[in-house]
Amino acid sequence: MRTLPASTDVAIVGAGPTGLALAGILAAEGIPFLLVDRVAEGANTSRAVVIHARTLEVLEELGVTDRLRAEGHIVPVFTVRDRDHVLATVRFDRLPTRYPYTLMIPQNVTEAILLRRLRELGCDVYRPCAVTGLRQEADCVAMTVVSDGQQLQTVRARYVVGADGMHSIVREQAGIGFTGGSYEQSFVLADLRMRWPLHADEVTLFLSPEGLAVVAPLPGGRHRVVATMDDAPERPSIGDVQRLLDARGPVTEAARVEEIIWSSRFRIHHRVADRYRAGRILLAGDAAHVHSPAGGQGMNTGIQDAIELGYALAAVLAGHASEDRLDEYERRRRPVAQHVVAFTDRMTRAATLRSRWARSLRNAIIRLLGKIPVVQRELAMELAELRYR
Repeated sequence: MRTLPASTDVAIVGAGPTGLALAGILAAEGIPFLLVDRVAEGANTSRAVVIHARTLEVLEELGVTDRLRAEGHIVPVFTVRDRDHVLATVRFDRLPTRYPYTLMIPQNVTEAILLRRLRELGCDVYRPCAVTGLRQEADCVAMTVVSDGQQLQTVRARYVVGADGMHSIVREQAGIGFTGGSYEQSFVLADLRMRWPLHADEVTLFLSPEGLAVVAPLPGGRHRVVATMDDAPERPSIGDVQRLLDARGPVTEAARVEEIIWSSRFRIHHRVADRYRAGRILLAGDAAHVHSPAGGQGMNTGIQDAIELGYALAAVLAGHASEDRLDEYERRRRPVAQHVVAFTDRMTRAATLRSRWARSLRNAIIRLLGKIPVVQRELAMELAELRYR
């Protein structure tokens, strides 16, 4: 049983991509920290699979971008289709960046690469450790942790960061509201092997009367499918995914699902924390913002939060900046989250229109706008999150 340190400069709750990236920056800057996570190592799944250009840029700070590229699958094109008909094509290979593409890589691989880098820097994650309470004191936060399911310990940290997801205990304990709502439909998510007629360098969004479906290539010849359903099964089967693709995917040469590697269902919320800071408690990643998977921007926005916050904390703790630097983190990153939530909400609502007339109008508008080069470029910049430099 590992005993937690009694005190530290920063306690990070949640060892997903956001927490690991934040820990990596603090480790590289020589700031003492504690990173805890409630689940055992290896319990994570592929979940988020998209890393955009801006995220690859900021991850250069940790020295992991080349490792991610080596493990991922490069996709330079995003298309919107109505069955066999291409409505719009968005190209990333003309963007002003060293990484003019989308990198497809399962989240568990991304986390493994970030964790390996953290260990190279001489640090690690304490697991399983569940935070049960926070109490702000004059010069620190007292954090109560249950480790290994039984040992109760208290850690005092100058700052605590909640990177513990949508149901964040840190946000709850800090009394920070999480304003927004949820979508009526549920989403199917599946990683699979299939015979797929379209190009392996293309992520495709299919629009249909039955709902949307996104198909993306993954490393090793696999594919990710994300689709809306009124009431998705808990573990979508080969038959479930095949029916979705038959109803929404290409017609002339249909897809054939051969194996489900992993599948799940989930419901999507669109919410932003009312504040990113309450005294010595701060939020980042899904603890601060959640939204539709349209555009694959959730994990990316969280990692960018982490890099920004990591340098802010390091500057304050090293005496190079006042605590106002932490308020600047909120002023810079919260508007980004609000914009991403609004953008993905518009995409999701447009893609799930029920009315036949509304769908026809939507498709006509997409065809028209998709022919305008400046619109194509602006959408590519938005999806790649290069606007947030």
